[in-house]
Amino acid sequence: MKTYDYNKLHGLSYKPGKLLLFFTFHLSLFIFFFSSCSSDSSDYDPYHHWRTRNEAWYAGVADSARTAIAAAQRQYGDRWEEHCDWRMYKSLRRSPIYQTGHLEDSICVHILTRGEGSVSPLSTDTVYINFRGWLMPTTDAEGNRKDIIFAQTYYGTFDPATAAATKSVVNAFSEGFETALQYMVAGDDWNVYIPQDLFYGSSGKDVIPGYSAALFRINMVKVQPVK
Repeated sequence: MKTYDYNKLHGLSYKPGKLLLFFTFHLSLFIFFFSSCSSDSSDYDPYHHWRTRNEAWYAGVADSARTAIAAAQRQYGDRWEEHCDWRMYKSLRRSPIYQTGHLEDSICVHILTRGEGSVSPLSTDTVYINFRGWLMPTTDAEGNRKDIIFAQTYYGTFDPATAAATKSVVNAFSEGFETALQYMVAGDDWNVYIPQDLFYGSSGKDVIPGYSAALFRINMVKVQPVK
């Protein structure tokens, strides 16, 4: 009965010692790369250089706002607000003498829907609003974008017909959020970008890290002035 040498039959010429070395080497490579990937994932910090990244993100939003506003002003003059959906508002909680004149004194607003209300609330008035708040977009360990929601009054896609508005006094919110509300009227639906200095600053709050800027979608349902 004939016997066949498997290695010779398939053109292989590994000797037992070399074959063992071959498999040992490749197994070591596999373990190295697997452990490296595991280490990278466990060491990943989505908030690395968080302050710098938030400052850069907000500066980019502000640049888009300024560019759009300037273009509308050049084209439409005093009627630019009718043709531009961007606004920049300085904080209303700070006296002008305490404003630095820097970008961090202002919020940026992108108007999604213009309401038909006629009254904007004061800081002591009560409002009925829907909102959702996000941190600056970041990524996970694999580089996929993550949009972190830290507060909301509705779930899923916003539908003003079904969303249950929350009631609150205007000055109960952060400085930037409060400023936005005081420029809104019933029916307004805005994206509001708030720099870290007008949010929770270096300390943060609850799940919000220090030095966080924020994006809010705010829908003003009703303004109830103090009687």
